[in-house]
Amino acid sequence: MSRVLVFRELPEDLLARLAAAHEVTVANPRKPEQHAAFMAALPTAQALIGSSFPITDQLLGQAPLLEVVSSVSVGVDNYPLASLKARGIALCHTPDVLTETTADTIFTLMLATCRRVLELASLVREGRWTRNIGEDLFGWDVHHKTVAILGFGRIGQAVARRAALGFGMQVLYTNRSAVQAPELQGKARHVPLAQALADADIVVSTLPLTPETHHLINDATLAQMRPGAFLINGSRGGIVDSAALLRALDSGHLRGAGLDVFEPEPLPLDSPLRAHPRVTPLPHAGSATHETRRAMAEMAVDNLLAVLDGRAPPAAYPL
Repeated sequence: MSRVLVFRELPEDLLARLAAAHEVTVANPRKPEQHAAFMAALPTAQALIGSSFPITDQLLGQAPLLEVVSSVSVGVDNYPLASLKARGIALCHTPDVLTETTADTIFTLMLATCRRVLELASLVREGRWTRNIGEDLFGWDVHHKTVAILGFGRIGQAVARRAALGFGMQVLYTNRSAVQAPELQGKARHVPLAQALADADIVVSTLPLTPETHHLINDATLAQMRPGAFLINGSRGGIVDSAALLRALDSGHLRGAGLDVFEPEPLPLDSPLRAHPRVTPLPHAGSATHETRRAMAEMAVDNLLAVLDGRAPPAAYPL
């Protein structure tokens, strides 16, 4: 029996699965009243399971017995990968199960931003809809436009399917190499970043956050986007330099931005992005459906139990 520290709440039945096989402590360090319990459990923890909290090198140093971290996420930017590898600690995540849901969210954000859904909904809710809307409130079409998808992994390809097959859009994508996706044959074109930015009406980020992609969207790359384009970020907040984005929006170079992710998160109340008229913001809701979050939690528990049982987990992250 191993000691498992759960640092983000799990469904009761999945928690019971863990407790049936191991000694379980639940302590969410994001909650002030549970932070001390989390820190107290670290020195004897052999396994961690949770999400949305950075496990830093300093915290890792306080967990000398740790064997596995099972993240209820696909992204792993909250974990010190080099240190985990050096200590031989397994890292697991939850790819695949959130792909389609996250792509749904990104495409929803694209539509809402281009069609100015928040502004128009507010017009109705606030009783300001007293006549047919004029050109000052018109949006812009999404169908048959050109979309550039930065990063062409599972989620990027899922967005491309919606764009090309559902909306007749021309799809450009950036990736380290061309991707063989039979259903997108002849409908998605691998191009350099500069060309993707220059030719697209809408630029969508589905990139992971790495040292190479941090602030990839900055003053220089925003300037390469065509005037009147839209930016959609559904991956990680750190991909976009927020100050540079604000400059591009305020100058009118970009028509709008749809953002599901921010740097930092949650978005501070004093952030100009929060109420900017050209920004459609969401609270990092990419995978936030009942079905998908359940599937992610199940995979994370499966991963953890497999490692502690000496078996290969369903989704180990390659360190």
